[in-house]
Amino acid sequence: MSYRLKAITREEHLAFIAVQPSVSHMQLPSWGDVKRDWRAERVGWFDKSDCLVGVGLVLLRPLPKLKRYLAYLPEGPVIDWAASDLEQWLEPMLAFLKEQGAFSVKMGPPVVARLWSAEAVKTAIADPQARRLGDVEATVHEPKAFDIADRLRRMGWQQTEHGGEDGFAAGQPRYVFQVRLAGRSLEEIKQGLNQQWRRNIKKAEKAGVKVVQGSYDDLPAFHEIYVETAERDRFIPRPLAYFQRMWTALRAEDDDRMRLYLAHHEGEVLAAATMLTVGNHVWYSYGASTSRKREVQPNNAIQWRMMSDAVELGAGLYDFRGITDTLEEGNHLLGLLRFKVGTGGEAVEYLGEWDYPLNKVLHKAFELYMSRR
Repeated sequence: MSYRLKAITREEHLAFIAVQPSVSHMQLPSWGDVKRDWRAERVGWFDKSDCLVGVGLVLLRPLPKLKRYLAYLPEGPVIDWAASDLEQWLEPMLAFLKEQGAFSVKMGPPVVARLWSAEAVKTAIADPQARRLGDVEATVHEPKAFDIADRLRRMGWQQTEHGGEDGFAAGQPRYVFQVRLAGRSLEEIKQGLNQQWRRNIKKAEKAGVKVVQGSYDDLPAFHEIYVETAERDRFIPRPLAYFQRMWTALRAEDDDRMRLYLAHHEGEVLAAATMLTVGNHVWYSYGASTSRKREVQPNNAIQWRMMSDAVELGAGLYDFRGITDTLEEGNHLLGLLRFKVGTGGEAVEYLGEWDYPLNKVLHKAFELYMSRR
């Protein structure tokens, strides 16, 4: 079957997403409102009966001084990735985007390739011979994912190599950490946490840490400790205006789309985090904590409250987002991986991001331009 692509309305896009079990927040119409540095387009796949069968949020970034664009579908598009006629989905997309002036297309198929249990990750961290998670035998392999990757290569797609040692260098994370909530009671989820996590949750309760939901007016308090976190963990912080825009845009779609949580102790905010929800998938998206009073364990308290609320919302999956794939002891992100592993969830590898150069010369020029920024 061949599919036809055309621009769709915000309402059509949202109606399609509303009936999907899980769609990345980066494929919502509102995400285009957040990413103001890009021009956002909503596209739909239509079958022969003119039924909408797939959607994508495309972010377009212009080449300096040229009306040619990099087209980016972060963690998308939302199509039938298991389809036997995958080419019939992607080839019309390339043709459509080429007509829009795209010189290159980047996408992130939401397809899981491998999973590692918490125990497997702990064993890998303890093994001095293990350098990267990707080199360690996975607990679960998804054969269909490797078939999809082979088909993409045959079509001319190129897997993006992020480079860097921490797996966070560019684009969206290929490795994430997730806790399955579906079919488990809150008590069962709590018992799945390691002993240290359970002990720290109790410590926070005894110390009087209070976790509350914040409002738009609390975003500056979050941002203040987020900047402190950025300095400590060596990343470039986003401006306060970015989070204010996220709040306004996402919550205009759904009041539960974005929440802010703050952990208070004796009148002081010690930790804060944002939580995003689409369908039955909940993400811990941005976190911040101060170096003060770490002994009262505000980070465990805030995560446990968010996981508890995710269960109350009916979520099937709690997603801690990116993890490092580097297992070397000296890596500054290893502590964050250990923290997430303590929840008893799974490390998950997605297929990663893929590029299709529609114009090889401009694609190379853009890569060179980005590497020099």
